[in-house]
Amino acid sequence: MDKFFDFELTAQLLRLDFVVAALFAALVLGLLAGVLGPLIVSRNMAFSVHGTSELALTGGAAALLLGWDTGGGALAGAIVAALVLGLLSRRSSDYDSVIGVVLAFGLGLGVLMLWLYKGRSSNKFGLLTGQIVGQDFASLALLIGCAVGVFAVLAVIYRPLLFASVDPAVAQARGVPTTMLALVFAVLVGVATALGVRTVGSLLVLALMVTPAAAACRVTASPLRATLLSVLFAVVSAVGGIVLSLAPGAPVSAFVTAISFLIYLVCWGISRSRRQLTQ
Repeated sequence: MDKFFDFELTAQLLRLDFVVAALFAALVLGLLAGVLGPLIVSRNMAFSVHGTSELALTGGAAALLLGWDTGGGALAGAIVAALVLGLLSRRSSDYDSVIGVVLAFGLGLGVLMLWLYKGRSSNKFGLLTGQIVGQDFASLALLIGCAVGVFAVLAVIYRPLLFASVDPAVAQARGVPTTMLALVFAVLVGVATALGVRTVGSLLVLALMVTPAAAACRVTASPLRATLLSVLFAVVSAVGGIVLSLAPGAPVSAFVTAISFLIYLVCWGISRSRRQLTQ
């Protein structure tokens, strides 16, 4: 247990270039997840994020097997997943079943590819639980470029997307292209999810994409305040998870999950206290 609280070792590791790069990546991921998270929660897309992350794993495993960059492979897999889910689930009643079918197929294919890969087992494990040593100049450039693209597209569609998320029936009646917006937003979520796979891992990327936003939505109904709190919670979870994982050398995702869950419990307690006071 002493390793978990070795502050001297943590301070030494924080000076390393790859750790600084990982912290910068976590900051960008926190911003992405925090901005997209409230929309994901309001549109009930948590299961979709899970399905997309599993298909990102498949893309990353394919890239690993072929000797390509795993970040690019995960990104391609997530975008394909978002498009497939959007095209196959035109009716809301079909959405969960389609995600389940595609998720199972993609995960099975990913497991097969990981089995076929004969390289270092740490590379396989990193796809599942994340690793900070995978951040280099090329991966940071991909991360920044994709993040800028996501923010640019979101800035254009945010107002109609928020309208369609809050009241889809009225938005559709007023001529808002809800189907197209849903498809575009699914792709944005897929990109953000894939970017989180390298750091957080495909198994627990939900802790970054959904939990901070769910916590924020517990304490406020304002879209603006929910977004700001979601960004704060996501950045604290991502950056804090990396810092806490340094001394023990444990997977980052375990600490990201723990921090985000603790934040959710605090927000849940605040929400419950407010309800009791108003009764």
